[in-house]
Amino acid sequence: MKIFNFIFQFVIVSTIFFILLFWSTAFNSAFEADRACHSKLLIYLDESGSYGCDHDTETHKWILYKNLDNEEANIIQIFRYKFL
Repeated sequence: MKIFNFIFQFVIVSTIFFILLFWSTAFNSAFEADRACHSKLLIYLDESGSYGCDHDTETHKWILYKNLDNEEANIIQIFRYKFL
């Protein structure tokens, strides 16, 4: 019984730790994520290619991408922000 309690407590503490870590690594608002995306975009504008930032409203993320020739996009970086 003690082993079961130890495993259960370990799983609960690990889950809480990862939720807090996931929450703390996101930007505080969509505006901050937008600013970070567009400041990173300035670095890529020196290179040839079509780069851009776009807001994905379903997943609440800003995405830095590069357009490819065949109507596909290569995602370079994702900027997550806290929603609600």
